[in-house]
Amino acid sequence: MKNKPTYAIASVDSALLLATLLQQEGPMRVTDAAERIGVSGSTAHRLLGMLVYRDFAEQLPDRRYGPGPLMRGGPAPQAAVAALRDAALPHLRRLVDELGETANLMVLAGSDVRFLATVECDHVLRVGDRTGRTLPAVSASGGKALLAALPPERRDDVLGGLDPAGADRLQRELRGIRRRGFAVNDQETETGLTAVGAAVPTPPGAPPAAISVAMPRARYSRDRLPEWGAAVTAAGAAIARDLTGQKTA
Repeated sequence: MKNKPTYAIASVDSALLLATLLQQEGPMRVTDAAERIGVSGSTAHRLLGMLVYRDFAEQLPDRRYGPGPLMRGGPAPQAAVAALRDAALPHLRRLVDELGETANLMVLAGSDVRFLATVECDHVLRVGDRTGRTLPAVSASGGKALLAALPPERRDDVLGGLDPAGADRLQRELRGIRRRGFAVNDQETETGLTAVGAAVPTPPGAPPAAISVAMPRARYSRDRLPEWGAAVTAAGAAIARDLTGQKTA
């Protein structure tokens, strides 16, 4: 996982995160933007103004802000991503209530997974918000679950960047993931962090997606792995059912 720069500039971080959210989810109001990135309304308004000035955003006739000329397009249609996030959030919250650990939603973005939403647990020591960040699909729990569920030709496109030995090891792991229905990332992306992920069997038109629960390694127990795996697998299936209901409503 990428480390945060030693001399991070909070305003730049917030602006980049906001631009990413506009691209992924589409238009939002100032109040929505402020809530999504955790800043005041006045700060969100200033950030959006700068994004508009540099063509990363534009203000729409209804006074919402959408992606500007430099940000239009992307790996998945905005409406589909927004619908996925809306369908997933209630299930992420239920996972947090049930398991007591942070829950995430992610989509495939090339050879990475990009986090669309996080619901944090209440523990003082916990995995924080990952929204807008990316991880290698071959290492993240949700990424591996996604790869296991992909058609072989799409999966091979991602695995093409690995050396032959690494690709063989991952293919064996993916076969195990398909058998049991969930994947584990035990400190592969970040020391001291473990996650359990499952694919969301999204309907046609929705981006390939996965969910995960993530926890400090100190709270991980192999005895609870079947419980965590069953919970994320069931939540992924429930999200897919809700998405299918949206498309047929």
